[in-house]
Amino acid sequence: MKVTVIGGGSWATAIVKILSEYSGIKIKWWMRNHDAVEHIRKHHHNPKYLSSVEIHPSKVKPYFNIKEAFKGSEWVVLAVPAAFLENALEGLSSQHFENKKVVSAIKGIVPEKHLLVSDYLTEEFQVPLSAQAIIAGPCHAEEVALEKQSYLTIASPDIELANSFAKILTCRFVNASGIDDLYGAEYVAVIKNIVALASGISHGLGAGDNFQAVLISNAMLEIERFVNYIAPAQRQLNASAYLGDLLVTAYSQFSRNRSFGNMIGRGYTVKTAQLEMNMIAEGYYAVKSIHKITKDWDIELPIIDFTYNVLYKKNSLKKEFNLLKTKLI
Repeated sequence: MKVTVIGGGSWATAIVKILSEYSGIKIKWWMRNHDAVEHIRKHHHNPKYLSSVEIHPSKVKPYFNIKEAFKGSEWVVLAVPAAFLENALEGLSSQHFENKKVVSAIKGIVPEKHLLVSDYLTEEFQVPLSAQAIIAGPCHAEEVALEKQSYLTIASPDIELANSFAKILTCRFVNASGIDDLYGAEYVAVIKNIVALASGISHGLGAGDNFQAVLISNAMLEIERFVNYIAPAQRQLNASAYLGDLLVTAYSQFSRNRSFGNMIGRGYTVKTAQLEMNMIAEGYYAVKSIHKITKDWDIELPIIDFTYNVLYKKNSLKKEFNLLKTKLI
């Protein structure tokens, strides 16, 4: 079995590690950084992200040429930030995606186009939804590196495709299962990053555990309101793919969105926080798109409004926080 992984960050590295546990697999790993590709070929670890993870040369071959990385693979896993997806796939056409099953590990929206990754792949590369899946959490790359017990949910309109990829990902430290709620899982994966930003901002402002609990409870209500309106379906939003992913992203020390928000709450500018983290907080880009969608569809989501107003309108933190407090129940 041949799988192509697109991306060179911590989550891509974690996915390569998980896939490497599967017997009889060949992984073609593409990343933009030529030096990183050469380093992995020589030293068998990613020099910048999760460098403790050993890359097995018998199973993993790094690539700098994306077209070569696509050749011959049955599966393609996308694991780059949504903001960089268009750039990463530049030069590819619908022909490169023919007869491939595409799995998105991206928890964000393609900026400017305001499209989910699944819709972007259909629009730009004619990849049918039936040939797509997404990887939902709750799962942090750092804990995968430590081989701590983790859980993944694979969502696809084709439940057989979802279960097939879940089987590939299931190993001694990962339990994966499939569901058929592609849009629901994808939207929740996007919104939970925005909620984690709000959680971090609140923490940076000095809010305690009591407020955090109320914030996350209200966030789940907002997620239910949004998802059931945009993509109505029968789903259990208290399942780990939804509620579990929200909780770990909002509370974990490994959550880059929470960390980014915490810096904003403590007075950092967006640019300064981005420079210090040297990692992408998907929620920062996603909140602009989700905010637009909520206004277009006239859906009231106070936590989304709060985060957008702080990050993009640059309104007073304390003023927006005091307004948010009046809208939570």
